[in-house]
Amino acid sequence: MAKYRKLGRTSNQRKALLRNQVTQLLYHGKICTTEAKAKEIRKIAEGLIALGVKEKDNFEVVKVQAKVAKKDAEGKRVKEVVDGKKVTVYETVEKEIKKGSWINLVNPSENEIKKVCENINIQEDFIRDALDFEEKARIDTEEDDSTTLFVVDVPIIEKDKEHDENDIYTTMPLGMIFVRDDFFITVSLRKNKIIEAFEKMKIKNFQTYKKSRFLFQILYLNASFYLTYLKQINKETEIAEYILKNSMRNKELLKMLNLEKGLIYFMTSLKSNEVVMEKTLRGRIIKLYEDDEDILEDAITENRQAIEMAKIYSDILNGSMEAYGSIISNNLNGVMKTLTSITIVLAVPTMISSFWGMNVPLPFEGKPYGFAVMILIALLTTIIVTWWLKKKDMFN
Repeated sequence: MAKYRKLGRTSNQRKALLRNQVTQLLYHGKICTTEAKAKEIRKIAEGLIALGVKEKDNFEVVKVQAKVAKKDAEGKRVKEVVDGKKVTVYETVEKEIKKGSWINLVNPSENEIKKVCENINIQEDFIRDALDFEEKARIDTEEDDSTTLFVVDVPIIEKDKEHDENDIYTTMPLGMIFVRDDFFITVSLRKNKIIEAFEKMKIKNFQTYKKSRFLFQILYLNASFYLTYLKQINKETEIAEYILKNSMRNKELLKMLNLEKGLIYFMTSLKSNEVVMEKTLRGRIIKLYEDDEDILEDAITENRQAIEMAKIYSDILNGSMEAYGSIISNNLNGVMKTLTSITIVLAVPTMISSFWGMNVPLPFEGKPYGFAVMILIALLTTIIVTWWLKKKDMFN
């Protein structure tokens, strides 16, 4: 038996008809139609009404106290002198925030943390934990299940303080807090590309009051950024290897070492993120909707792919580092062998000439050609020793 009535029309015609009649029903409150159409319209209308009732709280307004910079008539910030320094004057104002709003905190001050926690009624530890650079990916919930904290590690790129040309790949925690059904809060130590993508509205179907979907979209975008950065690491590794084939520079070796450290950070963080997403997928932490669950499953798939890529790139990079280490050690042994051979060759004429420096009777002493004979003996001995060392492959 069919799940829906065809109503004697094609799929597109049927959808357009039902869409139009449902709109008219919701607008006028009633419509006249056939019984078959009415049954189909009822299914759609009841679903829309249920969704509207469920989401109505997201449009309620909450009053909070906010600290903003005081401005003069020209719109410039008012400043005052405190301890010999000019500081901006702030004033506390009352603002209205819609339920379902997104609050983004980037390296907040102590005063800002306290204000947010007082106005929204959450624990300060939830925000402080997300600001700990060493915080591990995890899920934490209050005893009454009113507030839930999700912490995941996001990839970032920093500049090497000693070598500005080199990038350092590392991770930092990103906290996401579900505050009842009212607010969604993100907390981070610094700006990152993931949050900026949502701020600039680059993500499709992004709505702040759909908190579960918002969380899963962040997780999916986070996994995608890991994949992007892993490809960058692989490309930089290939460039460093190409340069090392022509010249063994410490700069390139240090760069490869930084890349290897970055891969280790990435693998550790990706595995922790996977645990968080797996727990969320079980549906015990937050309520999952069918469409949102698909996004989370895609995020888990991307995350697993990133783990595999990080492992492969790490193994390749580790093997390359060991190979280049062996090459450098072998080259050093070759240089030492060559220098030793040269030292032996130079020691032969020195040793022979030292014999004629002794205060004892010596062959060819007092002869006019004695010096030439000594030089000839030293030269022949040196040639013989050089030939022997060359035969033993001591100069390569």
